[in-house]
Amino acid sequence: MAQHVIIGAGSIGTNVARLLAERGESVRIVTRRGSGPEHPLVERVAANASDATRAIELSRGAKAIYHCANPPSYTSWERELPPLQTALIAAAKANDAVLVLTAGLYAYGEQPGGRMDERTPMAATGRKGRLRKRLWEQALAAGIRTVEVRGADYVGKDAVSLYSLVLGPAMEKGRAAFIPGNLDVPHTFTCNSDMARALVTLALDERAWGRAWHVPSPPAITIRELARRYAAAAGKPPIKLVQLPRFAMRAAGVLVPMAREMAEMDYQWYAPFHLDATETARTFGLTATDIDVAIREQVGAVRV
Repeated sequence: MAQHVIIGAGSIGTNVARLLAERGESVRIVTRRGSGPEHPLVERVAANASDATRAIELSRGAKAIYHCANPPSYTSWERELPPLQTALIAAAKANDAVLVLTAGLYAYGEQPGGRMDERTPMAATGRKGRLRKRLWEQALAAGIRTVEVRGADYVGKDAVSLYSLVLGPAMEKGRAAFIPGNLDVPHTFTCNSDMARALVTLALDERAWGRAWHVPSPPAITIRELARRYAAAAGKPPIKLVQLPRFAMRAAGVLVPMAREMAEMDYQWYAPFHLDATETARTFGLTATDIDVAIREQVGAVRV
């Protein structure tokens, strides 16, 4: 019988599983293909967690259920996320478990000065932001113990990120990287290991339940500076960065659905974007990993 059930074995789910197992906690990690980290205390199960009956069964005896799953494409969010969350709410209710939700900052929408703290109202106008707001409100209204932990774009080992998608491939091929964002405005990046630590810390602390918290993250830096630090960590010369005009992705979205979905969130990259986690840090004693440590771990993992 697992003490903790994790849905999703991506960067965050895997980090949560490893962290719990290293603390001697028994873990069940659920994915469609039965993937996940190998550890004596980690049981990997292949199942569709959107099936409420199966989710309830797999969560028997669990103290906490961690929703760390994320569809691989923005285009499938509306189709896949609601039934998954509905099933996990049913599992939490049936087993008296805490439901711990992993989230980004989309629900806030575009904020003045790009600044968001734990008390910022959810004011999203885009589809994905409204969906995230709706899902969190659903969890709050379900009569369960729940908490949502919100972070910015990830850096760190195994993170799906600006580096893994754009900067790294360009660096390896010695080519320019085309960036759909302003290269010189500050942007907060969250270390994926810090997200995992926040999820585990807040899961069973009753002070956390019933509201959203932010992951303590390093000070915001520009994309240009981030690229410079990645190159230094990889022992590569700095690559050329080409800033795409804001209309480019919007124009591409007329024909390419994924480009249209990305353009909806482009305010995050063409203006300052600051995550403030002061209240979380003060309440739970959490701190941020140094961003250069996370960068070295990410680059090292890719090079291995």
